[in-house]
Amino acid sequence: MTETQIVWIKQLKKGNELAAFNLYNSYAKAMYSTLTRMTNDNDVAKDLLQEAFVKAFRKIGDLEDPMAFAGWLKRIVINMGLEYLRKKKVYFEDITEQQDLESEEVDEKLVDNKTLHNAIKELPEGCRTVLCLHLLEGYKHKEIAEQLGISESTSKTQFRHAKQLLKTKLQHHYEY
Repeated sequence: MTETQIVWIKQLKKGNELAAFNLYNSYAKAMYSTLTRMTNDNDVAKDLLQEAFVKAFRKIGDLEDPMAFAGWLKRIVINMGLEYLRKKKVYFEDITEQQDLESEEVDEKLVDNKTLHNAIKELPEGCRTVLCLHLLEGYKHKEIAEQLGISESTSKTQFRHAKQLLKTKLQHHYEY
């Protein structure tokens, strides 16, 4: 968080529209990336991004510490994504633990971001959601389970399955 961003937050609290524009430009790309990973739909991610910023700007008065803005905004964005997924009723595949545990080892190859992002987008929706929330956003499996209305063991299983699918996809990508 820069000094300038702190000033923008204070100005936004006073109704300054330019401050809102500047904050949007500072955070939109990162928040959009979070939403595209969660929803796997660019149009939905754009809509949710707009809704999240509108909500954040309307509730900016509730933010006591300007230094907490980034985390506060991220929480709003993730909650918007989760709400969308709950309404959409994401399907979580029934995966046996045996399938998942066959290969936990992951090769230590460097993978470029675009290849990894594309591989994540190809994952089944349930796996992709849990992977993004746990690995990329830092949620614990218990929190994911509560947010998505699934068991903690389902969250863990989906995560392991997502890792295995990613490993397979990336191995195939680098074999060619």
